[in-house]
Amino acid sequence: MPRTSASRAPLEPDKEESPSFKDRAMGLLTTVLQSRPVRVVQHYTAKRGPILASGLAFQAIFAVFAALWIGFAIAGVVIATNLGLRDSLIDVLAQTVPGLITTDSQEGIVDPEDLLAASVDAFSWQGAIAAVVLLLAALNWLASAREAVRSIFDLPLLDQNVALLKLKDLGLAVGFGALLVLSAVLSVVSTLALDTVLEWVGIRDSTTSTVVGRIITLGVMFLLDAVVLAALYRVLAGVRIPLRRLRQGALIGAVALGGLKVLGNSLLGGASNNPLIASFAVFIGLLIWFNLVCQVVLAAAAWVAVGIKDDRIVLDEDYLATRLKQARELLDYYDPEPEDPPGFWQRLKGRFSRS
Repeated sequence: MPRTSASRAPLEPDKEESPSFKDRAMGLLTTVLQSRPVRVVQHYTAKRGPILASGLAFQAIFAVFAALWIGFAIAGVVIATNLGLRDSLIDVLAQTVPGLITTDSQEGIVDPEDLLAASVDAFSWQGAIAAVVLLLAALNWLASAREAVRSIFDLPLLDQNVALLKLKDLGLAVGFGALLVLSAVLSVVSTLALDTVLEWVGIRDSTTSTVVGRIITLGVMFLLDAVVLAALYRVLAGVRIPLRRLRQGALIGAVALGGLKVLGNSLLGGASNNPLIASFAVFIGLLIWFNLVCQVVLAAAAWVAVGIKDDRIVLDEDYLATRLKQARELLDYYDPEPEDPPGFWQRLKGRFSRS
């Protein structure tokens, strides 16, 4: 008796096999490797970022002393008579570079009184010669920073007149110094305004005033760091970065630098407590600090560079065209086009020539 359609067994749907643990692990690993932070680290190491940052940190040791001596030699005449501005500027410098300047709360390499005395000695012949030498040291650091940032962005050296580049670096150095003075002025003004408001409320000498004052100081330093990083990437290095990417990289770098400043004493405590290097622990601490700062500066540049690559933005069309031309020439050299096979008369001529 034939089976009817009602007696047929229903077809079971195909069951999808669940991915194995290995497949899930490989998928997670692929997702992690394709994430933005991991690609930034890969780009940073591929462009020799750690080595470049170490070299910049070593040069920064000499450049910062040059900048301090020249800066106080120029501005010392003004700030020496304004105790509030002088103390605020010293505090800003102490927070920017822990262990550099001696204050009431920390011991540093440089005594502020010696810096103020430099404002008098700088107007002598010996002081002028020393100022020129120190100024060249500071400008050399800016030139090295330009090359390092352009290397992170995979760009060649700037093809400009050396004298014009030095003038540009000098203008930026003056601008950075003016930003430090401006931040000190803002710190003084904000502190006075805060003291006035807290005195009206009646909590001037309290923990609240200390915390609020610290927050204001960190906010001023954050804005200063963001502006300096943006100028370093866009103006000093001469990289045509879109504003959105530039703002993102400068803010990320400023946050990281702010974290370093908050944790500065803790990060450098290990070097200061090492008895083997106690005699020059402060110098070692400065070297470690500048290394961390330069790592942050170049890592933030790598973040911007990866974002620009994701957006498929060409920063230097002429340089890209040159690299494509060189790649084609190299490809043609190692893989030339095959020649056309010889015709009948060429083969016949070859036979007679061999005979």
